[in-house]
Formats: sequence, C-alpha cells, structure tokens
Amino acid sequence: MEKRKKFGTAPVLFTALSTILGAVLFLRFGYAVGTVGFWGVILIILLGHTVTIPTALAISEIATNKRVEGGGEYYIISRSFGLNIGATIGIVLYLSQAISVAFYVIAFTESFSFLFDFLKDRYDLILPRQIISVPVMLLLAYMIIKKGADMGMKVLYIITGILGISLVLFFLGRTEFSAGSTFSLANAQFRNMDQFFLVFAIVFPAFTGMTAGVGLSGDLKNPGKSIPLGTIAATLIGMITYLLVAYKLAHSASPEDLAGNQLIMADIAVWGFIVIPLGLAAATSSAALGVALVAPRTLQALATDESFPSNKINEWLTKNRASDGEPVNATLVTCVIAIFFILIGDVNMVAQIISMFFLVTYGSICLISFLNHFGSSPSYRPSFKSKWFFSLIGFIASILIMFQISVIYTLSALVVLVIIYIYIDSLHKKRKGLESIFANSIFQLNRWLQVYIQRQKISNVDKEWRPSAICISKNSFKYDNAFRLLNWLSYKFGFGTYLHFIQDYYSRETNERAQKELMKILKNIEIDHSVYVNTIVSPSNTSAIVQAIQIPGIAGMENNMLIFDYDKEEPGDLDIIIDNYRMVNAGDFDICILAVSRKPIFYKNGIHVWIKTYDELNANLMILMSFIILGHPDWKKSSIKIYYFCREDEKEAVKVWFDELIMSGRMPIYQHNIEIVVRKDDTSYKKTIADYSSEAGMTIIGFTAEEVKQHGRDVFEGYDALGSVLFVNASSAKKIE
Repeated sequence: MEKRKKFGTAPVLFTALSTILGAVLFLRFGYAVGTVGFWGVILIILLGHTVTIPTALAISEIATNKRVEGGGEYYIISRSFGLNIGATIGIVLYLSQAISVAFYVIAFTESFSFLFDFLKDRYDLILPRQIISVPVMLLLAYMIIKKGADMGMKVLYIITGILGISLVLFFLGRTEFSAGSTFSLANAQFRNMDQFFLVFAIVFPAFTGMTAGVGLSGDLKNPGKSIPLGTIAATLIGMITYLLVAYKLAHSASPEDLAGNQLIMADIAVWGFIVIPLGLAAATSSAALGVALVAPRTLQALATDESFPSNKINEWLTKNRASDGEPVNATLVTCVIAIFFILIGDVNMVAQIISMFFLVTYGSICLISFLNHFGSSPSYRPSFKSKWFFSLIGFIASILIMFQISVIYTLSALVVLVIIYIYIDSLHKKRKGLESIFANSIFQLNRWLQVYIQRQKISNVDKEWRPSAICISKNSFKYDNAFRLLNWLSYKFGFGTYLHFIQDYYSRETNERAQKELMKILKNIEIDHSVYVNTIVSPSNTSAIVQAIQIPGIAGMENNMLIFDYDKEEPGDLDIIIDNYRMVNAGDFDICILAVSRKPIFYKNGIHVWIKTYDELNANLMILMSFIILGHPDWKKSSIKIYYFCREDEKEAVKVWFDELIMSGRMPIYQHNIEIVVRKDDTSYKKTIADYSSEAGMTIIGFTAEEVKQHGRDVFEGYDALGSVLFVNASSAKKIE
C-alpha cells in the first residue's frame, strides 16, 4: 500500500525546533554561560552554527533539486554518494537517532529531580531514575506504535506550545541578583577559555536537531517546499533563542550560580519552580517524540534499499501498517534500542560518539552540496540556491570540530564507518554511485587546469620532460605488449593514450563496432592501468596516424611521443610504419617502435639500453625511459644495464661522460650499471647485442631518421634472438636534470 502524504511545513518546523530547544537549553546552558562567560557562549553558538546553517542551506538546496522520498538525510546522502556510502552513513545516523530517543527520555526524568530529592531528604529513599524513564519510554512507544505520526504530531504541537510558554515566562522573570547586576555587553568577558571545547562538546548536541524534521520527508505533501522552509526557520529561530537566553542568563545570575545550579532557569523565570520543570519535560519529551518519529523512517528507508543481509529482515522492516502507512516494525526496533540504553542509564560516552556521527552526516551533506556546485552538472537545478562557499565552510567546520571535541571518538567513529562500508560493499558489490558526483568535479577541475596550462604556455621544450605518448595499434586482441609499454610509461611520470585502430570508413555501424570493441578492451585490461583508452576509425593507416598526431593532449600537455608496434614473427606492419615515418617525424615527435616478441618477458633480467656513438639525441631519452619503466611494479625487482657501443679510441671520452652523470647525481646510475663495449671489426653490432641481451626483459635501441632513409626495414630486423625490442628516435636531446 502506498503511503499517504499528509504533512505540510509545520511538522518539519516543530520537530526540528523542539529538538533544538531541548535538554541542553534547560539543564546545561547555564553551566556553559557561567564557565566560559557570555562572549565564550556566543562564540560557541556562532561556531556551532557554522555547521548547522550551511547544512540547513545544503539540505534545502538538495531537496529542491530532486524529490526527497522517505528517509530524509539518509535519502539525500544515498542518492548523491551512492547506496553503499549512503547505507554506511545511514546506519550510524539511525543508531544516533535511536540512542538520542533514550538520551532525551533520560533527560526528561531530570524534570522530576524535586521528587527524587524529596524522597531522599524525607524518607532517605534513593530511587533509580529508571523508575520514571522506563515507564515514560514504554508510554511513548505505545503512543507511536499504536497511534502513529498523526497522534504524535498532535501531542508535538501541545508540548511545543508548553515549551514556548516556559521560555516566555523565563524572559519575563527577574532575580534579586539581576536587580543589582552591573552586567552589560561592554563589560562582558571570556572566561576559562582552556575549557572552551569541553563546554562546546556539552552544548553542541543542542544544535543538531535542525535536521530532525527532514526525516519526515516520506510523509510530506511537498518536501521541496516544506524541508527548506521548516529547516531554515527552525535553525534561525533556534540560534536567536540561544543568543537571547545567553544574554538573559548572564544578566540574571552570577557566573558561580550559573555554573553550580543545574536548574538555574527555575530561579529566574516567573513561577519558575513549576514552568521550568514543565518546560524541561516538554522540551525533552517533544525532542524524544520528534526523534522517535524520524528514526524508524530512516531505518525503513535503509531496509527498502536492502542494506541488511537478510531479505526477510529487509521485508519485515519495510512493512507499513495498512490503515495509516506507519512503519510499525521499524518503530518497534527503535523503541527496543532506546529502552536498552535507558536501562543502561549512562549514555555520556555513547553521546560523544553520537555527536561524531551527526557531524559526519552534516559534513557529508555539505560536501554533496559543494561538489554539486563545483561540478556544475546540467541536471543540478535546485529552485532554492545556496552558495558553494557556505557548503565548503560547513564541511571543513564539521571535520575540525570533530577533532577538537575528541580525537579518540572521532577516530572511533571513522573506524566504525570504514568497517560498516566494507561490509555493505561486500554485500552489494555491483552498486556504484560515488564516482558520479566526483566525476563532474573532476571534469571541471581538469577543464580548468587545461585552460590554465594553455594560458601559461607551459611547453615541454622549456620544462622538465615527461612522456605524453600516443600508441596506435590494431593488434589489441592479438597481444597487449604495446598497451603494457604505455602503462609502464604512464604509471608515475607521464600520460598515455592508447588508440585501438579500426581500418574502415566511419559510419553508424563502425561507430557501434568501435564502442563494443572499446568495452571489450576495457574489460580485458588490468583494473589499475594508468592509460586512457579509446578507438579510432579511419580508412587507412596514414589517415589514422594523421588524426592521432593532431589530437590535443588529454592530460593538459601536448603529446610528445608516438608509439607504433609490430609482430616480429609477422612484420607486415613494419612497412606501414616506415612508409609513414617521414610524415610523423615532421611533427617533432619522439618516435618509438616496439618490435613485439612472442617470448615471455623475464622482468628479473632487467632492461638493457644500447647506446651508439651517433646516438647523440637518443641517449638521454633512452636512459630516461628505462628509469621511468623501471618505476612500474612489474619491474620492481629489475635493474637497468647500459651498454655503450664504441670504438677503442672513443672509450675514454665515453667513460668521462658517464662519470660526469654519476658524480652529478642527475640519474641514479652506478658504475656497475654501465659497460662500455668496444667494437670489433669481425663482429656486427646486431650480433654483439644478441650476445649480451638475448635474455633481457626488454632491450632499448636507438635509431635515426638517416638510418631509416638509407636502410629501411633493415634497421629493425636481425634481432630475432632478443625478446621485445623498443627502438627509440628522439626529436631533440633531453636534459637529464
């Protein structure tokens, strides 16, 4: 049966307001004013509202962007951050709400302090507070379960009215001390600021009620209207009330009386001995009632999203009563949890962790709002608009306040969140959503950075070199060597774009084929790859290369390297590469040609770099690339071996060059990494390399444009004894800084 939407704005306002003006106001606010002074309390109020006001604005904004269904804060977080993160925060939010019911009921019993004091003084009878708190909780449970939210709201209006009358009589009251008081804003002062955050921790829970009404979202006729109006109004009314109460207390009693008398408000108000205990009873019972209405709806929403391991449990918790749509089963569970903590009696330790979870919730809501502003998604069009900096302030303030209140409890809360998330994620591995809200922000950040870099005219010529490579290959489903090479280069120091080449004319059919093959490649490759993958459809190899080399750098820097690949056993692609070499070379690219071997890669045998005397431009690039590749985890147990092939009369000059590199520390090259190979007249260059590097994990060899022009494919052939060979031609000499 679909739930009937029956409430307007008033329930949101009164549920939140009755929770804000609760136990702390009547029992602990006088202590706060007496301890840290009038200005100290004003600072606490303002600091607390750096969280609550941005959160109220953020909730109002999000609620007017999309329809908020049952679950209130949980619904907002889960539909923005994804169901797994939402369930994680939602579970601790629900527990905070359920335990808060117990907290308010326990505080309610303090309105009967006169009775406990009378029995102790007159009859020497000491009774536990549970003698009142347990029956009150049972009565509250009966009323909510039996009568539902309709009856709860009627009672809520009555006790909120009593609360209002109590506050009016408090403001009208005077004391003998206030008659002779010299207090004024001019002489007010800060006191005991070393205890500021201790007092803040006691007072802050008073401000956490501003979102209580949001939990009624599933019962609201128009959540997009009622949530903003009710939440913002309750937050502002609550803040103004606390400011006025702080002034009245400071003006009406001495700091000693304020700090030492828990019910000092009763000594100030007109008929205070009656109206303040009555107001305390109204405040705490209304807060308990408000949270008791909200918590079951959060639990029901969690169960609707299958956040619990058993389908039977989820189904049982989601059931509504047929007559009025009340979540009776979720209410029953909430009341049982509340009674359990009432029986324990002391919830002070738990209350601090509850505050942590509320702050996590508020921080999350502010972060969602900020990311939506920053991401500028076209689908984010709230009718109520806040400002991004309010949300950012709310998020930062939530985190800072958590650590200021208690580092231990903050870390405990975060650990609990991590454990719950790991469990929820293992239960629903296919659920996603977190990346969507961050994707828009990352897109905006990347867009801004690319424009900034272009405006600053950052060039790879006058800046430190790093690879920004494009690899064009039609062999994606034959072998992955080219992709792996690009991944090695991109892992830490560079950026790689892998283009799967489909030789055909562009059409609807080839576009669909390209998308299917792209999805297939993405499924086949490793999850932790550092390469951007795409497809390119073109009628010829030449046109594909022309298209590719004109693609702007995705990482914000211009592409500076082009990688080709061919199979050593089927070298037909080599002719295509050579035919297009001159065209590519005109574009000032570093050109790498990977000769792929069917032999396995023996990583532990390392990378061998072969440098010839006429590799003046190539030498530094080959050395740099070898160290970049070695930074990938695949090569973590490997080493680099540099061979310099030269004539006998060049040996000393070569040694001096390497010694200079080693001494300057510009590259982590050691003497044992280097070997100078003297050329012998009866042994060819290719034969020498085969003798030294046949078992190498990879061999890097330089080549020049002149060699390709004179010898063609012979430059790349004759290395059958080697594994995969990377031929490198640098467009310019790279500086090794």
